[in-house]
Amino acid sequence: MEEQKRSVPRLPNKVEALIPIVFLLAIMISNYVLGWGQDPHIPVTMACGVAMIVGKVCGYSYAEMLAGALNAVSQSLEAIIIILCVGCLIGSFEWAGTIPSVVYYGLQCISPAMFLPLACILCAIVGIALGSAWTVTATLGIAFMAIGTTMGFHPGLVAGMAISGACCGDKFSPLSDSTNLAAGSAQTGLFDHVRAMITTTFPSLVIAVVIYAVLSIRASGNYDPQIANDLSQAITDHYAYMSPVLLIPVVLIVVVAILKIPAIPSVLLISLVGCVFAVIFQGANFSDCITMLHYGYSGETGNALCDTLINRGGMDSMLWTNNLVIVAVGFGGILQKIGAVESLLGHMIKKVKTPFQLIVVTILTSMFCITTMCDQYLGLIIPSSMYKDKYDELGLGRNMLSRSLEDGGTLWSPLIPWSSCGAYHASILGVPTLTYLPYCFMNIINPIYAIITASWGGNILFADGSRTNLLGKLKQGSVAGAPEEAHRKALAALADIRRKSA
Repeated sequence: MEEQKRSVPRLPNKVEALIPIVFLLAIMISNYVLGWGQDPHIPVTMACGVAMIVGKVCGYSYAEMLAGALNAVSQSLEAIIIILCVGCLIGSFEWAGTIPSVVYYGLQCISPAMFLPLACILCAIVGIALGSAWTVTATLGIAFMAIGTTMGFHPGLVAGMAISGACCGDKFSPLSDSTNLAAGSAQTGLFDHVRAMITTTFPSLVIAVVIYAVLSIRASGNYDPQIANDLSQAITDHYAYMSPVLLIPVVLIVVVAILKIPAIPSVLLISLVGCVFAVIFQGANFSDCITMLHYGYSGETGNALCDTLINRGGMDSMLWTNNLVIVAVGFGGILQKIGAVESLLGHMIKKVKTPFQLIVVTILTSMFCITTMCDQYLGLIIPSSMYKDKYDELGLGRNMLSRSLEDGGTLWSPLIPWSSCGAYHASILGVPTLTYLPYCFMNIINPIYAIITASWGGNILFADGSRTNLLGKLKQGSVAGAPEEAHRKALAALADIRRKSA
C-alpha cells in the first residue's frame, strides 16, 4: 500500500534543472574572477547536495540519486586507477632520467623557430600510437614544458600546444577509450568513425600547426641559449648517467600500445621498466623505488627550472586530481539520474529541421554536458542517446553523429577547470586550465570548423555512404555501420528528402 502511495518521479522543470548548474557555475566563476584561489572540490561537492535537493523535490529518493552518482563513478573507476598508475610512471621516469633525457636531447635537436609545430605534430603521432592524451602529456608534455620554458615560450602556450597535439592523436587512435565510446554510443563502426573525423579533425590540426609555426618563429628571437645551457648542465650534473639509452622506456610505451596491452598493466609495466633503469643507471635501490612510486622523485640541483622538471610524480601526487574526478563524476551522475539535461535540452530536438542545425545542437549539447556534468564520457553518451533517432530521420550516417560527438565532446573536456580532463592536464603540466585554454588551438578550432563548414552543407555524411566535400559538392563514399533497422529508416528518409528537393 505504501509503495502505491509513493509518488512517481518527474523530470525537473527548466528552472529546477538549472538550479544546481547555476549554483556551481556561480561559485566557480566567482572563484576565478574574484581571485579566491579555491580548488573546485568543495564547490562541486556542494553542488551535489543542491542537485539532490532538486531531485528530492521531483520525487527521487536519496537511494536512487546516490545510486546514480555511484554508478557514474563506477564507470570511471578504470580512469581513476589509470591516473594513479600514471603518477607511478612519472616518478619512475624522473628517477630513471628518461624525461630529463628527452629535455636534454630535445634542447640540442630542436630549434626555437620550429619547436611549437614539431612538438605538436610529435604529440599527435604518439597520441595515435598510444590512444591516450593523458599518457602523452604525462611524458612528452612534461618534457616539452621544460624545453619550451627554457626557450622563452609562455607556459600556457606550450601546455596548449601539447594538449592540442595529444587530444588530436587521441581522437584518431583506434586504441582510445573516447574514440571507441563515441563509435559505440552512435552504434557505428570504429573505423567508419575514424574516417569520418578526417573531414574536420585533420584540417583543424593543420590550421593549429600553422598558427603554432607562426608563433614559434615570432618568439624565437627572444631565445636565450644560456638558459638552455644551464638547464642541460644541471641535468648532466644531477644524474649519474645521461645517454640516449634512457629514451628506451619512451619507445616501450609505443611498443606496448602496438601489442594492445590494456592501459593499466601497460602503464604499470613501463613504470617497472623505469624503476629498473633507475636502479641500473642512477644508483637507486629497491626501497628507493617503492618510495618514489608512492611519493614521486625528489632532488635538488641548484637550478630552479631543473628542480621543477624533476620533482614530480608518485601515486600520492595524483590524489588531488582523483578526488576531483570522483566528486565531479558523481555530480554528473546525479544530474543524469534526475533528468536535468533532458529537461533543459530535450525540447530543442523538435525544432531541428536540417543537418546543420542537428550538428550544432549535438556539438553544443556535448559541450554543455561536459561543462555542467564534469565528465567527458557523459558528454558523449547523453547527446548520442538524445539525438541518434533524429540523425536517422534526416537520412544521415551514424558516423556523422559519432564525429559530431567527438568534435564537441572530447576536445572540450580539457578546457573545463572542474572536469576530470581539465583537472588532470593542469595538474600534470603545472599550468592552470584557464591559462592554457586560449592556446589550445586544435580544441578551439575543431568544433568551430565543423559548424562553419556544415553551415553551407560541407562535410555532411549520409546514410547511403554519400557525403559532401568541403564546398558542399556531393560525392559517393562507403556506407558506415549502423543498426539494421535504423539504417533502413535513414535510407528511406534520405530518399524521401532528396525526392522532395529534386
